[in-house]
Amino acid sequence: MDPVRTCIGCRSRQERTGLVRVVAVSGQIRFDRDGRLPGRGAWLHPSAACIGRAIERRAFGRAFRHGRVDVAEAREYARQLADAQAPARTEKAERTMDNS
Repeated sequence: MDPVRTCIGCRSRQERTGLVRVVAVSGQIRFDRDGRLPGRGAWLHPSAACIGRAIERRAFGRAFRHGRVDVAEAREYARQLADAQAPARTEKAERTMDNS
């Protein structure tokens, strides 16, 4: 059984295999995809919505026990996730409309 963690964006609990670990290194967020970075970590669903909620709620600062955390990398990662999901939605819409 995999350990259960809480997403700091949506606050739902899930096994850690479905979440991405985030650490603060010198006040900047780093996504720890390999699970090897040292330091206090927080967990997020790999979705633009959860990352956006965590930024909006200022959850990174609380999770890392820092007053201010640079969330630039989190914003960039959320943008990349949103861009990656956009073509998939477009393809599905095109398949749905192509019923001739």
